[in-house]
Amino acid sequence: MAAAAGTLKIEARREKQESQWMVIARRFMRHKLAVISLVLILLIFIASLLAPVITTFPRDTVDISAPTRPGPPGIAGSDGRIHILGIDNLGRDLFTRMLYAARVSLSIAFSVVLLSEAIGVIIGALAGYYKGWVDTVVSRVIEFMITIPLLPILLILSAIMINTDAKLPLPSFVIKGLSAILLAPEREANQVFVLVMIIVVFGWLGAARLMRGMVLSLSEQDFVESLRALGASDARIIFRHLIPNGIAPILVSASLSLGGVIILEASLSFLGLGVQDPTPTWGNMLNASQSYMFQHPWLPLIPGIPLVIVALGFNFIGDGLRDALDPRLKR
Repeated sequence: MAAAAGTLKIEARREKQESQWMVIARRFMRHKLAVISLVLILLIFIASLLAPVITTFPRDTVDISAPTRPGPPGIAGSDGRIHILGIDNLGRDLFTRMLYAARVSLSIAFSVVLLSEAIGVIIGALAGYYKGWVDTVVSRVIEFMITIPLLPILLILSAIMINTDAKLPLPSFVIKGLSAILLAPEREANQVFVLVMIIVVFGWLGAARLMRGMVLSLSEQDFVESLRALGASDARIIFRHLIPNGIAPILVSASLSLGGVIILEASLSFLGLGVQDPTPTWGNMLNASQSYMFQHPWLPLIPGIPLVIVALGFNFIGDGLRDALDPRLKR
């Protein structure tokens, strides 16, 4: 008992000497699955960024001389180059499309989560701080939207917006930036942005509820009254003090949401109501492989394995962040 108490005192003294972020990083490193998941996701993300350098085939080039389509891993192309993971039913290199699909799927996930969490944090903070009719209106809207079945609504909206080739009135520099990030034509980039906006419409609810609860609790504490007495504006109190002090559960929620968004995007694309071919995502690659999976069982594994790794990885990272950010879970 004495030895354990001494160890706890030494650790507490060391944590006081370290910065807050160093303490969080050290606690996170104790979660082995979270660290392994972070490394794997970083490797996939870096490979997707370097896709034009790593791959030897253009994204949409069709190998018309291939003896079989789909072709097995290791099949030689018309110019003698090897298709590492084979070719799809149209003769396109699957390794190339898998890397480009990682770029698109991860870009969608990060964009949706960043926009959703930012919108939810701001709305939730305003509702929790001002209370009264603001809180009532926001709470009723959240409750109403949560009761709506998500997948059917997303399917309907996707069918209307994407299959009719709807375009959002965006500045040209935004579309050009998206096109450069996705390495896709501007028309395809606009289509991806439409899908992101459709998911964001329903994605901010969880963050708003979390931040509202945190701000309701924090706004009753003495430091908020002191800030008001010193003449601090509402905006300063909300954005400089309340949101930073309540951000920990939002970070955990965001990391867990990334896996969910990737699965949701893959589901929509698999059903043909998400990102459309020729823009590759793991979902529409699974859709393209379903007609050939019994004759060529390796086809769905090519997009399926990285999809599972990334989805599980973000969940393990969320668990690691929860342990690292919660002071009650010291180990």
